[in-house]
Amino acid sequence: MQDTPKANRLHISIFGRRNAGKSSLINALTGQDIAVVSNFAGTTTDPVYKAMELLPIGPVVIIDTAGLDDTGEIGDLRVKKTKEVMDKTDLALLIFTPDCYDLSLEQEWFKELREREIPVIGVINKIDLEDVNLDYLNQYFDIPFIKVSAKDKKNIGKLKESIQINAPMDFELPTILGDIIKPKDLIVLVAPQDIQAPKGRLILPQVQVIRDVLDNDALALTVKDTELVDILKSLNRNPDLVVTDSQVFKKVNDLIPKDVPLTSFSILMARYKGDLEILAKGAKAIDNLKPGDKVLISEACTHHALKNDIGREKIPNWLKNKVGGDLDIVVNAGVDFPEDLSDYKLIIHCGSCMFNRKQFMTRLIRASEQNIPITNYGIAIAHLNGMLPRVIEAFNISH
Repeated sequence: MQDTPKANRLHISIFGRRNAGKSSLINALTGQDIAVVSNFAGTTTDPVYKAMELLPIGPVVIIDTAGLDDTGEIGDLRVKKTKEVMDKTDLALLIFTPDCYDLSLEQEWFKELREREIPVIGVINKIDLEDVNLDYLNQYFDIPFIKVSAKDKKNIGKLKESIQINAPMDFELPTILGDIIKPKDLIVLVAPQDIQAPKGRLILPQVQVIRDVLDNDALALTVKDTELVDILKSLNRNPDLVVTDSQVFKKVNDLIPKDVPLTSFSILMARYKGDLEILAKGAKAIDNLKPGDKVLISEACTHHALKNDIGREKIPNWLKNKVGGDLDIVVNAGVDFPEDLSDYKLIIHCGSCMFNRKQFMTRLIRASEQNIPITNYGIAIAHLNGMLPRVIEAFNISH
């Protein structure tokens, strides 16, 4: 479980005022001194992420946040960062203390969590100092409450039980491609090992797809694009599915028989992490782009861009060739994602292998609410090559 990628873990975020004992609660939950604890309010500044196994729940990421009541110019930035954490939160723990009678701030944050459809557990900390009448809190919050003492580790077991009961079961889909393959199917995976491939290992989506093929009792055969013809000739039957890196979509499409289903790692991740139908429809906006239009290229992680980088060079150049002129391309990397998307005619997102489903769905929802079409790398490349219907055919969605 410790090897489970962060993006596939249940994300539990802890929200509360400064000095409410959020960091102490993390230490009590984990049984380790993971978070820095101090009597000085505001010890936690930026969100802190800890990937771990929380028994009996399983692999999780616990996120410690800055105080909701942080003040000043720096404090406002910290609160903004805390709000961004909501975009990736599967389950929220909202912390209360016995000495807090003005609940206006907690109500404001609870409203935001509810608007995002994030399940919330109320945690009343510091009951070693003073008990709390739940009737008062129940007037304002229709959520389960657990009374704990993080300091004395009292009722931590009850809190874990509540987390297990209230954690969403659909934060990740159960399979990447297991629902479209059968046991003993032959799945050929095309993984170019070019300059952009990490030295000595495969990229995360390739590893995850191989594991999913094996988990579903099918046969995984991985080759480079330069050896694809050789492997096809050596087989005594056609593959039941070919999954390729999107950058060599056209080459692979031309090499394999037309009756062999074809898709890409990026498209599989689009379905696994988000909504494939929304992303496929978003690709249509490519046909409406005009020179000068503003396009957002959004990457889930930060990385050192090499020559011919897919998001910074290849896709922008393909788009410019398509529209017959220059476009205003904006590249946005990491957790930052614009609140106001109204200036953009199209958003093209990466495969989101480093995001959890909640985080990626938040971006899809934000784009949809502002009527901005959004697609991803693999789907955009397939559309540009006129082969999108073929590569999503196996998923039975409209386009």
